Amino acid sequence: MSDEVYYYANELKRKKLKKLKQLKQQIKMEIKGRITKKLAVETGMSKSGKSWQKQSFVVDTGAEYNPEVCFQAFGDKAEMLNKFEEGQEVSVAFNISSREYNGKYYHNIDAWKIEPLIAEPPSQGESLQAADLGSSNEDGLPF
Repeated sequence: MSDEVYYYANELKRKKLKKLKQLKQQIKMEIKGRITKKLAVETGMSKSGKSWQKQSFVVDTGAEYNPEVCFQAFGDKAEMLNKFEEGQEVSVAFNISSREYNGKYYHNIDAWKIEPLIAEPPSQGESLQAADLGSSNEDGLPF
């Protein structure tokens, strides 16, 4: 293989990888909502003798149809869930996987990152309006 052909082959490979990375960034699976339930931690032992743990939790997205989504946090991700309480607003990044067993398909929604949603502070105009409303006199006069 000549140097020129090798160069063009590598350049084509680099461009394909760049496009693939861009696509992965565009297909970001993330849901924002409120944690409504944290289910009990489940533990077990794998066939190879390693212990495992997982915890499921439910997030209410506020959508009109099917607003609740049940995620599972597996392994060290289950410990990540301890930082959050029920009722807290969060953003959950996740993967979806499916597997077939005896002719039926089973699906998992695996959380891999959970972040708190921080409420935006009120704009300056809103805080001024609130201050003006709170300082009204009983006689209704502005002075």
